[in-house]
Amino acid sequence: MTEPRSQVVELRQYTLHNGKRDVLIDLFDRQFVESQEATGMEVIGQFRDVNAADRFVWLRGFPDMRSRDASLRAFYGGPVWAAHRDAARDTMIDTDDVLLLRPVDEDSGFPAAAGPRPPVGPADRPSSLVVATLCRRDRPFDDEFAEFFRHRVRPVLTETGAAPLAYLQTEHAENTYPALPVRAGENFFVWFARFADRDDLTGHLGLLERSPSWRDDVLPRLSAVLTGEPQRLTLTPTARSLLR
Repeated sequence: MTEPRSQVVELRQYTLHNGKRDVLIDLFDRQFVESQEATGMEVIGQFRDVNAADRFVWLRGFPDMRSRDASLRAFYGGPVWAAHRDAARDTMIDTDDVLLLRPVDEDSGFPAAAGPRPPVGPADRPSSLVVATLCRRDRPFDDEFAEFFRHRVRPVLTETGAAPLAYLQTEHAENTYPALPVRAGENFFVWFARFADRDDLTGHLGLLERSPSWRDDVLPRLSAVLTGEPQRLTLTPTARSLLR
C-alpha cells in the first residue's frame, strides 16, 4: 500500500467570536487553501463543529517534522498570510487547541481524496459528516493498544457502519515551530469516520449501542485504559473541504 503523504497531522480546534465562523470559513476557503499547499503542506479538511456554533476545526498534514517547520515558516512569513492575517485574527478567541498526531502504522493515515477540491465560489455544502473520536490516557499509546484497536475496535466499528478512514496517535517530537503551540505532554489516539448524513450517523450509533461485541468486550476494555470518556467531534465539511 502507498504510504500516506501526511506522516504528521495537526488537528486544530479554534474557538471564534460569536457569529464569526462563516466569516473565517469564507476567508479560509478563498485564501488559505492553495496558498498553504504551495508551501508543501496538505490541507486535509476544514469543518464546522455541529455541537459548538463558534468552533472551527481543521486538519493539515506534512510529510515529516522537518518539512512542517519549513512549510509553516514559508506560509506565515509569506505574502498571503501578511495580507489577510488581521482579518483572520479578528474572528478568533483561541487557536491553541492543537493536537500533533501521526499515523499509527503505514495503513492508518488519511487516504487520497475521492475527487478534486471544489473551486472557489458559491457551492452547496456537503450533507456528509466526519466524526473524530478522541481517546486520551495518562501514558503513551503503545503497540498493545494499536493491536487491540486493529483487531477488536475497528472490526466492530466497520460492522456498524463506521469503518475508520484514519487512526492516529500523538506525535511526541518537539514542536520546532513554537510560534504555533501544540498540546504537549498529552497522549491521544484519534480515529476518523465518515457518514453520508445525520441519519447514517444515528443509525451507526444505534447499532453500536446494541452490539454485544461493543458492549461486552470493546467498551469495558477501552474504559479500563482510557482517562475519561472518549470525546466525539461531529463535523460538517465546508464547501471546499477535501475530506467530506
